[in-house]
Amino acid sequence: MKGIVLAGGSGTRLHPITQAVSKQLLPVYDKPMIYYPISVLMLAGIREILIISTPADLPNFRRLLGDGSQFGLSFSFAEQPSPNGLAEAFVIGADFVGDDSVALVLGDNIFYGQGFSTTLRTAATDLDGCVLFGYQVKDPERYGVGEIDENGTLLSIEEKPEKPRSNNAITGLYFYDNEVVDISRNLKPSARGELEITDVNLSYLRRDRAKLIELSRGFAWLDTGTHDSLLEAGQFVQVLEHRTGVRIACLEEVALKMGFISADECHALGTKLAKSGYGEYVMNVALLAGAQN
Repeated sequence: MKGIVLAGGSGTRLHPITQAVSKQLLPVYDKPMIYYPISVLMLAGIREILIISTPADLPNFRRLLGDGSQFGLSFSFAEQPSPNGLAEAFVIGADFVGDDSVALVLGDNIFYGQGFSTTLRTAATDLDGCVLFGYQVKDPERYGVGEIDENGTLLSIEEKPEKPRSNNAITGLYFYDNEVVDISRNLKPSARGELEITDVNLSYLRRDRAKLIELSRGFAWLDTGTHDSLLEAGQFVQVLEHRTGVRIACLEEVALKMGFISADECHALGTKLAKSGYGEYVMNVALLAGAQN
């Protein structure tokens, strides 16, 4: 499975702070926002990742992430000159995806919960069509909503319905088989001129090839699209990290735990950041892993 992080858009809801920098490069407490969705793909076992952003912002992502080899990954980069819809990611990334299945994650979504890696890898391994991830919210009319029956079978998908049939918001994480490329290529733009991800999902649903996995109550899904939600996400990460002593979405640690890099390689990455608390943490994680081995 390949992975795509869609990190485009103009971040207008966060102006003026996004007038000169991509939203996905803003800090969420102690690391850039894009670290969080990248870590999700890594936890699913994905090592080839395409970053899609605007022509103006791509150089900054390249400078931040490099080619990914330091994390045992391979990063590619592609331009989305204007925000023409989430499904355009599969048109832009068609050559990158090739004949493989693909996971798409939005660059401003944060996921956190116990056992998430197991859930992701099982979904990727058992993939037959499309897998969506649902999260219970109090205001489902703001989201795409998935309705499931008592057996967990996906019955309907509605985009921002006035009268939602459930509280299951469809999050910004999607798993698809290779057919998604052709489906996206053949989509017609919606009334707002975009290739809609909901239309992709409905194409799978109509053929009974769409599945919705409900993320449990102990799980957290955060959007960071407004000033308040960006601040709240940073505070959430800060509180969790201070109380547990574990850093969320630390790419160096995730790479080490997934077996993408060795303890020595992890420690070397930490030394480059040694003057920060983040760098100290990476070095300590590497030392502990080395001692256990």
